[in-house]
Amino acid sequence: MAAQDLPVLIVGDVHGDIERLFTALKPYPADQWRTIFLGDLVDYGMFGVGAHRYARDRANTTVLLGNHEVAMLWALRDPTRVGFWVSIGGQRHDLEELARDQPLQAWLQARPALIRLDDGTLVQHCGHDGYARWLPKSDIGHDPIAAINTRVRDLLIDGAEAELWDALSAKNVFETQSLRLESWLEATQSRRVVFGHTPHGGKKPAVFHEGRAMNFDGRLSRSHRRYGAAPVSASVGPLDAVS
Repeated sequence: MAAQDLPVLIVGDVHGDIERLFTALKPYPADQWRTIFLGDLVDYGMFGVGAHRYARDRANTTVLLGNHEVAMLWALRDPTRVGFWVSIGGQRHDLEELARDQPLQAWLQARPALIRLDDGTLVQHCGHDGYARWLPKSDIGHDPIAAINTRVRDLLIDGAEAELWDALSAKNVFETQSLRLESWLEATQSRRVVFGHTPHGGKKPAVFHEGRAMNFDGRLSRSHRRYGAAPVSASVGPLDAVS
């Protein structure tokens, strides 16, 4: 069965806790699910690069770019950024490992910022409309998702990580600002948006505005400074059909 025909499994921010990731994914065999990682697989925990390799090699899987991936790639390109990256949870052994793995670097640089599923679900890292800066000036003949992803890849290639960091590290706003949510959904031709980035604090993914916004960052990593012994189901689970 093609990946797009499989039920969708969402994986929130992993942050280097590959052991807990394995536990979370055990009920969901790769050949039976289309798995989407929301970014931020790295930092805080000890196995960020390992988590990336695992996600890359898992069948029927898409991995999105998060702000922590941007920070790690930035530190790899510019050694003056290593201190900042370490201050937000970066592990030096991960950077050394990535430096030795050119194929993984290329794979990370090619990660999409967002995707839109066939049912109109938009999936992105943070619950913010900062991605809108990369929308084409005219929507005639342009796919907004493809245009944003092309611009994001160009910025990574051009060494413009600062702009990417600014957009992808923005605090989630869709939970409380419904007008911005509706405007973003209209601009991206989407019906709802799924994201992570900012921990929601619940025991299952947080749902807002009658299901039009969903947060899957349930503090999966035990190494995260805001870890609160949340169940894995707060971060990892099937995506319900659009109502």
